[in-house]
Amino acid sequence: MNGDRDQRRTWCRVYMWRHIALASNLWKRHNLREFLLMTDLDQAALDNLAQRAVEAARNSYSPYSHFRVGAALQLSNGEIVTGTNVENVSYGLTICAERSALVSAVSQFGPDIRVEAVAVVNLNDAASPPCGACRQMLSEFVLPDAPVTFPASEGARIMTFSELMPLAFEMKLK
Repeated sequence: MNGDRDQRRTWCRVYMWRHIALASNLWKRHNLREFLLMTDLDQAALDNLAQRAVEAARNSYSPYSHFRVGAALQLSNGEIVTGTNVENVSYGLTICAERSALVSAVSQFGPDIRVEAVAVVNLNDAASPPCGACRQMLSEFVLPDAPVTFPASEGARIMTFSELMPLAFEMKLK
């Protein structure tokens, strides 16, 4: 048991980012700086991405759940595109922040865009990892090693998209 716990400590690190603890299960990555270098981003870039997601969350239309979520996507062309959740009384017609941002990115820059990083935040201090529908839609455009930050039950978390959706790039139909 102690061996398992020690191994988990080795693999799970906690980093500070804007006074938020980032619990990360990045397997063989040893620190946040190394992770960011591997993705050609720096802490300031992720910081800016998260701030843009917070600004988007403030525009949330969530009169039913009051769950205000924002997402920001760093595109390979250098642009940042944001989105927020938009609810509908018919919950199935609600669109999540991540899909809202992705639809906006494709609308603005066309279907050849690629997502280099994703930041998801909410103003409710609750866990909100990308849902299955958002992961599926992102998989069409996101780079496998793109960092994805999101609130998790144990605190904010960062991981690559391929860790978030492990088989997405092996199961493409294109």
